[in-house]
Amino acid sequence: MLPPPPVMDSSLLAAEFAAELRIAADSAADEMALDQLASAAPPSEADDSADTASEDTADDTAGEKALTNTTWDIDVETYTHHDRVKYYLGLYQGPARERMEVWLNRMPRYEAMIRRRLHGENLPGDLVYLALIESGFSNTATSRSRAVGMWQFMKATAKMSGLRVDSWVDERRDPYRATEAAVHHLKYLNDRFGSIYLAAAAYNAGSGKVSRSLTRLPDEDDADAANSDADFFRLYDTRFLHRETRDYVPKLIAAALIAKEPTRYGFAVNDSATAAYDSIVVPGMTGLDVLARLADTTVAAIRELNPQYLRLATPPGVAALVRLPSGRGQQTAAAYASLPPSRRVTFVEHLVRRGETVSGIGTRYGVSAQLLVSSNPRVLGRQRGRLRPGQRIIIPTGGALSTSVARRMADPVAPAGTGTSGWHRVRRGETLSGIADDYGVRERDLRSWNKLGKRNRILVGQRLRVQSPERARTTRRSSVRRAG
Repeated sequence: MLPPPPVMDSSLLAAEFAAELRIAADSAADEMALDQLASAAPPSEADDSADTASEDTADDTAGEKALTNTTWDIDVETYTHHDRVKYYLGLYQGPARERMEVWLNRMPRYEAMIRRRLHGENLPGDLVYLALIESGFSNTATSRSRAVGMWQFMKATAKMSGLRVDSWVDERRDPYRATEAAVHHLKYLNDRFGSIYLAAAAYNAGSGKVSRSLTRLPDEDDADAANSDADFFRLYDTRFLHRETRDYVPKLIAAALIAKEPTRYGFAVNDSATAAYDSIVVPGMTGLDVLARLADTTVAAIRELNPQYLRLATPPGVAALVRLPSGRGQQTAAAYASLPPSRRVTFVEHLVRRGETVSGIGTRYGVSAQLLVSSNPRVLGRQRGRLRPGQRIIIPTGGALSTSVARRMADPVAPAGTGTSGWHRVRRGETLSGIADDYGVRERDLRSWNKLGKRNRILVGQRLRVQSPERARTTRRSSVRRAG
């Protein structure tokens, strides 16, 4: 017997989908702002001296005021008036102001936890501002190079750091596990280079690149002297490091100045509480929607606390920790203990057998064929409902909300299917047909959305507009009606 669907009125369902859209929109805004900051083209040195001369006094005064009543455990004072620090101060207060304010208001959720872990490794607590320039404290941020999460780990580096990254779980998106890995890595880099700013540069560019660059610096009088923060700024004046890495530390210092004293730079930051949560351990695959109901909260609230779970469910076959809103742990654990295993998820997996049809499977499970198609966009959307023996179909069994869970189970990579569109950055070896398959859409639609002719080739790094399968089908139907 299938478990009965939960009671859920239309207003709650609409609120859940609205929350999902807000999460997607917020992530997109983060990625756009971070992309712009990473590719910001500074004026030439000649332009710098001419354009900023009239502003130097104001900038210097602001820097002195910020430093007067502020204590630091990284060397900010020495470099406050560096041209590139002032450039990024202007950028954060100007074109990037709106998003910077969002990031500053996020910071209190995680700042105390990050500082505590940094201090535990005898590192400066002010390295917390690295997360500000890396991701804006976003757990879902994805860079142009496919680095992910608050600390922007590449997949290989994450795995070497002990983080789980697969189709079920991406711990780069877990702020607590990712912070633990980032702090250990920063500890290693600081021990290796003996300088916080060289360690920060190595976090951005890799330790090998920084080591090779240091060997190219001309010898100083004291050849046996240990590395220092000043050595980073000696490297800054060369071309041994890429511009992005040379700007990384000035960007950090500028962000630290603002984050430490936001009101002095005109930013409105609310008094936000540190992120507090309870947690339980579930023994096997469990839907986040099920846990949300047991905790008497929303799926959006559970997702925000557990962004590492890619399929809106914990992975099968292993125990998993799930964070819950503060004060909900005890009631949820008690309710979960009395929950039959068959009701821990709101979907079932069906293996297609010879001769089966979508409508027949839907009749068997008491759901519509349309619901099956929308829940399995990569399989049924692409094949227009035709089935092959051995295919895996996910059947939503928990009401309308569980369709989102089923869709994520069937394809954690595909768009959420809430009527939105997104972007895909082309990676080496990818083809248009393969990308279309990945998103459950037709190649011809992908060409149309991006104004690509049949002979146009795609390039590595190119951004392609991608619509969800449902929106694509709606657009095609609308086009047919208009044409008629």
